[in-house]
Formats: sequence, C-alpha cells, structure tokens
Amino acid sequence: MNKNTIDKLFKTLEHDFDTEIPNSGHEHRFLDKLKQQNNTVVNSSKKTNHWKPFLAVAATIVLCFSIFTVMQQQNSEPLDLASVSPELSQTQSFFTTAIEQELIAIEAQRSPETENMINDAMKALKVLEVDYESLQLDLTESGNDKRVIYAMITNFQNRINVLKAVLEHIEEVKNFKNNQNENTITI
Repeated sequence: MNKNTIDKLFKTLEHDFDTEIPNSGHEHRFLDKLKQQNNTVVNSSKKTNHWKPFLAVAATIVLCFSIFTVMQQQNSEPLDLASVSPELSQTQSFFTTAIEQELIAIEAQRSPETENMINDAMKALKVLEVDYESLQLDLTESGNDKRVIYAMITNFQNRINVLKAVLEHIEEVKNFKNNQNENTITI
C-alpha cells in the first residue's frame, strides 16, 4: 500500500479508536487478575497430575481383567461335533438320539438278573463319556483336526456298540432262562 492511502485510512478511522487513558492502578489490577488466573490453572493442573496415574493403573487392571475373563470363557466352552459343521451337527444329533433310545431299551429290561450287566455297561459308558470330554478339549485345542473328529465319531459308535451288546446279552439270558423253564416244565 501507498503511504498516502494509509494516512487516509487512519484519518477516516481517527474517531473510532479508543484513545482514552485507563484509570489509575489499571495495570496493577490487570496483573493481579492475571496472577490469580495463572495460580488457579497451575493448582488445578497439579491436582489432575495426582490422579491421572491412578486412573491409568485402574484402566489397565480393568482391561487385563476383561481380557482374562474373555479368554476363560473361550477356554471353558470346549467344542463338539455340532460346532464344527452342520453335517457333523446332524451326525451328533443322530448318535445322541440312538444312544438315548438304547438306554431306554436297556432300562426297560432292568431286572435282578440283568442288574450287574446293566451296571457294568453304565460304567463302560462313563469311561467313554470321559474320553469324549477329553476329545472335546483336543478338538478345541487342535482347531477342528479331522483325526479328532473321527475319534469323536468312533467314540459315539463305541457307546452304541456297548449298549447293543448289553441288549443282546440280556436277550440271551432271557432266552436261556425261558429254555430252562420250558425244560423243567416238560420233564
């Protein structure tokens, strides 16, 4: 800009400037207010500095606790065949239904003569169930390893085989008992 234009600008704005002199002691009042404002800011920042480390520690503890809880929940739920695929879910459903039907049939045959056979079969089933639970843990750890899946299916088949063998043995005992009764009646 040109010097003439600047001079003209100041002359036109001459009456708009605040040219009055402030009251006496204005500078001291301003400095006092400024010091008070600085002191309150400094004091409040000192207070926040004391609780910030505790807040950080508390947040870290909460974060670690939540991660630990999530990991425990994931580890506490072992996988089974139904969690691997829909086809294996159907397979598991088939086997559990078949096992339940065989158990119902065995319980219907319970008598003093068959009591020991049924109790032995139940013990064998408990052993197979414990094996199945360990296979579930193996499946969870291995990430759906096919060998573990086949072992789980074989476990189901073994349970059904045990129950069928007991039913067949119970039938043999009944037939033997009926044959003995017929022989004693005819003699």
